[in-house]
Amino acid sequence: MQTTPTLDELFDRRLVYPDFEPQERLARLVGLDQQKDRLTKIIGLLVNPTGLTDWANRHHPGADALLDTVLRRPPLVVLAGDVGSGKTELAETIGDAVARQERIEITLLPLSLSTRGQGRVGEMTQLISAAFDYTLQEAGKLTTGNRRCRGAVILLVDEADALAQSREASQMHHEDRAGVNAFIRGVDQIANAKVPAAIIMCTNRLNSLDPAVRRRAADILEFSRPDDAQRHFVLSRRLEPLGLSPEQIRALVDATGEMEGRVYGFTFSDLTQRLIPTLVLDAYPSRPVDGARAVQIARGMKPTPPFRDVSARTD
Repeated sequence: MQTTPTLDELFDRRLVYPDFEPQERLARLVGLDQQKDRLTKIIGLLVNPTGLTDWANRHHPGADALLDTVLRRPPLVVLAGDVGSGKTELAETIGDAVARQERIEITLLPLSLSTRGQGRVGEMTQLISAAFDYTLQEAGKLTTGNRRCRGAVILLVDEADALAQSREASQMHHEDRAGVNAFIRGVDQIANAKVPAAIIMCTNRLNSLDPAVRRRAADILEFSRPDDAQRHFVLSRRLEPLGLSPEQIRALVDATGEMEGRVYGFTFSDLTQRLIPTLVLDAYPSRPVDGARAVQIARGMKPTPPFRDVSARTD
């Protein structure tokens, strides 16, 4: 006999925005201004459509067909890209920007990977369905009439390919197929209910997601590794105050990019979580960070390899 899953089984935690800490984390995501701006607007429209209605009444009165086209999209956004590209960090903190933009309280519910269950028949389907039911219930409490809301809920699904991989895969287990079906039903339920809720999915393997899931996405934002200008911004902002010269910063930018024998450069997390802390630890506690030594360390450090999306191959 199956029991009703607890909230601890369904979600890693519960976060409420606006809040100072996620605002700081969001500000630290350099090089992602376009994705930040677009995702804030998309989620804002999905959870609070009256904002778009007010905008249209001011600037394009009578544009009902336009509003209908934009607002009929399912409440799902997919963030896809390489490992360490900042998509999960953005997904976890964007609720703060949406809350401030729309002037409402946003609750983030990060779906736990334990929703895959232990393989027992029907368990994965029950857990996924329960997570969507809870999201729907919480969002339903926040409507006040005329689709105006006094808050909204974001359901975050990280490593989405673990839950919504394509049902076309020949090796896919029946229980996994049932879980994907439950996930699609959940998206449709929230869309049909027209409650202030949205779903954000993060994946390293966009091609592995079920086509029905991708078709339901209001938008798919793609993330890539930082280019020369973005790496220069990250490195110069943190290392120029330590006395590194423009020439040394430029050498670090070159050392962390593509080079002979390596067709990929460092990820954002390689720069901020591996390289820069390594430079500090190398010098601590007896000497300052040295520019020439920093370049030497960078040249000897290997960036995180790109995630190989084997599902994208064809025979």
